[in-house]
Amino acid sequence: MESNVRINNPADISVIVIYFLVVLAVGLWAMYSTNRGTVGGFFLAGRSMVWWPIGASLFASNIGSGHFVGIAGTAAAGGIAIGGYEWNALILVVVLGWVFVPIYIKAGVVTMPEYLKKRFGGKRIQVYLSVLSLILYVFTKISADIFSGAVFIQLAIGLNLYLAIIILLAITALYTITGGLAAVIYTDTLQTFIMVVGSFILMGFAFAEVGGYDTFMRKYMEAIPSNISYGNTTINAECYTPRKDSFHIFRDAVTGDLPWPGLVFGLTIIALWYWCTDQVIVQRCLSGKNMSHVKAGCIMCGYLKLLPMFIIVMPGMISRILYTDVVACVVPEVCQQYCGTAVGCTNIAYPKMVVELMPNGLRGLMLSVMLASLMSSLTSIFNSASTLFTMDIYTKIRSRPSEKELMIAGRAFMLLLIGISIAWVPVVQSAQSGQLFDYIQSITSYLGPPIAAVFLLAVFCKRVNEQGAFWGLMVGLLAGLSRMIAEFAYGTGSCVTPSNCPFIICGIHYLYFAMILFGVSTIVILAVSFMTKPIPDVHLYRLCWSLRNSKEQRIDLDADEEQGKADEKDEESVNEESKEEPGCLKKAYNWFCGLDQQKGPKLSKEEEEALKKKLTDTSEVPLWRNVVNINGIILLTVAVFCHAFFA
Repeated sequence: MESNVRINNPADISVIVIYFLVVLAVGLWAMYSTNRGTVGGFFLAGRSMVWWPIGASLFASNIGSGHFVGIAGTAAAGGIAIGGYEWNALILVVVLGWVFVPIYIKAGVVTMPEYLKKRFGGKRIQVYLSVLSLILYVFTKISADIFSGAVFIQLAIGLNLYLAIIILLAITALYTITGGLAAVIYTDTLQTFIMVVGSFILMGFAFAEVGGYDTFMRKYMEAIPSNISYGNTTINAECYTPRKDSFHIFRDAVTGDLPWPGLVFGLTIIALWYWCTDQVIVQRCLSGKNMSHVKAGCIMCGYLKLLPMFIIVMPGMISRILYTDVVACVVPEVCQQYCGTAVGCTNIAYPKMVVELMPNGLRGLMLSVMLASLMSSLTSIFNSASTLFTMDIYTKIRSRPSEKELMIAGRAFMLLLIGISIAWVPVVQSAQSGQLFDYIQSITSYLGPPIAAVFLLAVFCKRVNEQGAFWGLMVGLLAGLSRMIAEFAYGTGSCVTPSNCPFIICGIHYLYFAMILFGVSTIVILAVSFMTKPIPDVHLYRLCWSLRNSKEQRIDLDADEEQGKADEKDEESVNEESKEEPGCLKKAYNWFCGLDQQKGPKLSKEEEEALKKKLTDTSEVPLWRNVVNINGIILLTVAVFCHAFFA
């Protein structure tokens, strides 16, 4: 590892220390001031969030350090098209706030698999989706984020990779495990602010160093490494010259590295899965005070998503101009020497720039930015993963757990997750020719589309039933896994040493594969559904788009089961009341972990109905409804304009 500029001056160190103290303070404040002794409080922040923390938290959960490392790296290798990934979200957050969230709220669900259970009945879809989501979290989000955060720390402080990871996780786990969703959302808000400010400052330094936008466009096309041969082989010119279409988002449909039909349709499918059906994102929205707050939060997140093109993608490309030999290295031995991976060093584009360009003090700020993005996305994922596990899997193992038991199970599960994700890091290091972002995207495009298809049809087509959804998911899973396993078996190779995977398997671009997979899953779902009998409307009121405004009483498909549980809960709570007062130490421990439940007065049936009505209410004040609608339209026009300008 060659990194001579380390963080060793008092200014940087004090900035980092102050940063961590502030984050812990915010986390503890949120712990102290919100209600986290109940499942609703811990997992949904008590449904009391206003719009700006929702928007900031959506942005922060989405932009992890994986983005800083991964997107900047891919940009250094291939130009601005990767920014199209970020801008695609502008359209999808509107779909999320206006179409999906109202339905989830009316259904009264906490997790996404729970929605599918209400919509289709049966247990198998719910369990399958929970397990698949957890697997995806560990393999894509958690491990990629941890890896990229560690790359950064390693470059800046020179700690051992694994030591760096363990320190990071300890701090993150401290306030997620104890604080619940409210702590996560408030710390996210703080971290979004730090992330945006810090990366704007870096962008300023970067453009100043290069000499403006026009010079930047010219110099990027000339950024060719000096060392292009080893032994007696000279490397093919395609591998180290910047692409001709570096400054276009839409690229040739056949030869492009991100072909435009894939970027328009394939990516939208993956983004639909990510923004509209992913627990991490939707859980943020479900914690909103009312529908207008949720929509405003989505719009805020959309505007924030305009930024990565300028604060991550372009600096990544500038990094290639300033450190051409390091970032754009092609000779395996040289790459190994610079950054420890033989396939290429584009991953260090952003960290390298922070360490070299920023003055003392600001360098500490940028390191905290990276830590912020890492910790915010990790906390979000840990909280959501434990929600999934507790609500969807644990309740299947133990039929009637008490509230306290659920809280403990959720926290224990987080510890398990942390262990698994550390073990997976070495695999991520070597995947996808050293381009982290491609690794994440390709895995999601092999596993995400069937889920997107199921949710889309569940909401928009009431004829779809349980059998159809289940077999659609299974066929999609088999097709996706076969491609994914083949690709990992053959290795993805790099430009210098391509892998010998047959064209029929690996030759189809992963975005095209996502489109094909989505199509196949949709056809299977519809075909099987039309061959089996439909679900009667009485089970579907307010669960799909055509029946979203019906006022009639819905009979849940699992109603008889639920009733049995409720009766036993009543007996349990009668038994609990006779227990004695806990001692002092036990009280303190319970408070720290948020397990002390203030025994509220028992609600009567009418009060319970009223509470349920409030929680599933999506009505809005007309004035604010119009304000958010107009803003939504403006956001969509901005999205179209941005795509057109850089097309």
